[in-house]
Amino acid sequence: MKKRAVILGAAESGVGAAILARKQGYDVFVSDLGLIKDKYKSELIECHFDFEEGHHTEEKILNADVVIKSPGIPDKAPMIVKLKEKGIQVISEIEFAGRYTSAKKICITGSNGKTTTTLLIYHMFQKAGYNVGLAGNVGQSMAWQVAENNFDYYVIELSSFQLDGMYEFKADIAIMLNITPDHLDRYEYKFQNYIDSKFLIAQNQTEADFFIYCSDDPVVLIEIAKRKPVARCIPFTLGLPPDEGAGVLDNKLIINWEQNIFTMSILDIALQGSHNTYNSMAAGISGMVVNIRSEKIRESLSDFKGVEHRLERFLKVHGIEFINDSKATNINSTWYALESMTQPTVWIVGGIDKGNDYSQLHELVKSKVKAIVCLGTDNSRILEAFKNVGIDMIETQSMEDAVRSAYYLAKNGDTVLLSPACASFDLFENYEDRGRQFKQKVREL
Repeated sequence: MKKRAVILGAAESGVGAAILARKQGYDVFVSDLGLIKDKYKSELIECHFDFEEGHHTEEKILNADVVIKSPGIPDKAPMIVKLKEKGIQVISEIEFAGRYTSAKKICITGSNGKTTTTLLIYHMFQKAGYNVGLAGNVGQSMAWQVAENNFDYYVIELSSFQLDGMYEFKADIAIMLNITPDHLDRYEYKFQNYIDSKFLIAQNQTEADFFIYCSDDPVVLIEIAKRKPVARCIPFTLGLPPDEGAGVLDNKLIINWEQNIFTMSILDIALQGSHNTYNSMAAGISGMVVNIRSEKIRESLSDFKGVEHRLERFLKVHGIEFINDSKATNINSTWYALESMTQPTVWIVGGIDKGNDYSQLHELVKSKVKAIVCLGTDNSRILEAFKNVGIDMIETQSMEDAVRSAYYLAKNGDTVLLSPACASFDLFENYEDRGRQFKQKVREL
C-alpha cells in the first residue's frame, strides 16, 4: 500500500513538496486553511492533485504517514498539535527534499544578512560554473527542484521556522551569520528557544563538514563554547585575520585557508558597510572550501548586484535619495541600515511590532535622523519610544501618505529611508509588497 504524504500549506514550498512526494510514490493530499493563490492552485489542478482550501478535513490529514508543513504554520496550531499527539511525523519541506538528493548543501542562517549572503554565494557558484540550485527562503522550492533537476550543489537560506522542522537533514557547509532577538512571539518569548532553533543548522554535521561563523557575535561565541560543534569551525571577524578564516587588515579582506591566502581591498567589494563585509567574508570562505578559484571569488564579490528590498538605493527625486530597505523586519536590520546612512535621513518605520526594543536605536536616531514617518495601523510604541528625541514625527496609514510626507520633510541632499523594523502584515501582503508600493509611490512623486 502506498504511503500517504499530507502537505499543509499550498504556496511555493507546499506545491513543491507535493510534486516531489508524488514522484517518490506517495499518495498525496494538500490542505490549506487559507485561500490558495491562483498560480499554485492552477498547478495543483493541472497535476490532478487532491487538495482543499479554506479548511482542514481532519480525517484526510490524521491518517498521514508524514506531514510536510509550511514554515508559516506555528507548532502550536491546533492541527499540528493533534498530529504530534498521534505520533505522526511533521517535517519541513527542506527536510523532505534533503532525503531525496545527494547534492552538497551550503546552508545559511542568522537573524540578518541571510538573503544577501545566500544570493552572493549562489552568484559565486554560478560564476565559477558549478551546477547549483538556489532554495529555502529564496528561489524556487527545494523539493520542486529535487523533483525536476539534478544539481550538484544547493545554496539554501534557512529561517528558524524552517530549521524547526528538520531532523535528519545535514548541511555540508553551515553558515551562522549572527543571532539577535527576532520572532520571539513564535518562541514563547524566550531568546534561548530561538537560539536553539538557529543552531539546528549544525545538527548531524560530521568532522568532514564545515561550520562558518561570525566570531564577533557574542551570542554565537557563547553557544559554540557550549555546544562544541564537531564540524571544522571557520571564523570570520572584522578584526585581524585568524590562522584559518577571514578578517581585515589595512583595509583588506583576507581569508586564510589551507596554505591559500585570498586578499581583496574592502573598497572593491560591491556591498559596502560592515554588515556586508561579514556577508562577503562568509561567502568568500564557502567559495574557498569548495575550491573556487580566487579570481572568481574576487569577481563575484566585486560585481554582485545586491538584493531587492535590502538597502536598495532606488531613485533620486530633486536631490533626495530614496532607499528601499523593506526587508528590515526587525530592530537589528534597521540598526545596520541607519548606521550606514551618511546624509540627514527621514526614516519611515512601523508595521506589526514583534516586541521591539527601540531603545537600541536611540543613539543612531539622534545622530542620523532628522524626522520620523510612522507607517502602520498602530504607531503608539514608536511614538512613545522617540517622543523625547526632539525631531518631527508624523503618523501615516498608507504608503502614499508616508512617501509624500517623507518627501516634504526632506530637502536636497537628504535621504529618505524605508526601514520599518516591523512585519508588514497590517497594511501589506508581505515585505516585498511593501517595498514595491514604496518604489511605485516614489516614482509618482
